[in-house]
Amino acid sequence: MLEGTKIKLRALEPEDLDFLYQIENDTNLWEYSTTQAPYSKFVLKQYLENSLRDVYEAKQLRLVITNLDNKTVGMIDLFDFDPKNKRVGVGILIATTENRQKGYAKEALELLTKYAFNTLDVHQIYANIGQDNTKSIALFEKAGFKQIGLKKDWNFYNGKFQDEFLYQLVNYLVKK
Repeated sequence: MLEGTKIKLRALEPEDLDFLYQIENDTNLWEYSTTQAPYSKFVLKQYLENSLRDVYEAKQLRLVITNLDNKTVGMIDLFDFDPKNKRVGVGILIATTENRQKGYAKEALELLTKYAFNTLDVHQIYANIGQDNTKSIALFEKAGFKQIGLKKDWNFYNGKFQDEFLYQLVNYLVKK
């Protein structure tokens, strides 16, 4: 378990099924992912059962963010893990508005960044952020990520194309 002063990051548990079901089927969040159809509890249960696979095998790692009272507040993911090229993508979600702006996302991103650099030995971490997602842009910039690219008309959502920024944090830029 990774623990900070405000949050803990832990592996997915079978008890997370209802939370995962709620998150994955919230159509307001589909804009930030590639989801286009609801997930059944059966499919999500199978996903949870397979989430025990090693990050080197699965090429991804999904962790639950809890506050210090062990209440689930969100999730943070590493995806597209590429050990050969020493890079990985990151995505984060704080599920409800009442848990946002409390420093949970900032601390989760810091903990996972240190884990990726120190334990997984990656050289760089990247994030894809929609141009309208100003809160995520601010979060990643505060964490030291730099905007390195713009993908024009990258995502089609609500009847229009939207641009997406590519952010990157390279290990040699991080203060050790």
